[in-house]
Amino acid sequence: MATTAFYAGLLCLLYLVLSFRVIFMRREARVEIGFGESKELLRRARVHANFAEYAPFAILLMGLAESLQARWLVLHFAGLTLFAGRLIHAYGLSQTPHIMPLRFSGMVLTFTSLLTGALACLALSLGKGI
Repeated sequence: MATTAFYAGLLCLLYLVLSFRVIFMRREARVEIGFGESKELLRRARVHANFAEYAPFAILLMGLAESLQARWLVLHFAGLTLFAGRLIHAYGLSQTPHIMPLRFSGMVLTFTSLLTGALACLALSLGKGI
């Protein structure tokens, strides 16, 4: 599970960065719960939440595929597209105004990772080597 662990570690570091961006903005806006009147706090919270909605499921698929002996190329493809997708999406959504091509590209990469993981798990669970 070393490959999945590597990407989980990278993604966790990015998650922490996004988390602290929300925390610092909460302090600046003096808002403990919710978003108050701060559009920037809402933006940062959504960047963080969007990451939390997609990354764990993709890592789970990677881990399952790795446990079923997926080839290293499949695992690295899933991991790289996931990390790049989440990083690009977070950056694009964090900007004012949003950079739609980056948001779109980030989601395409994230969905590519999810699809790769899903297909790998299905194929490997049916005894098809990939």
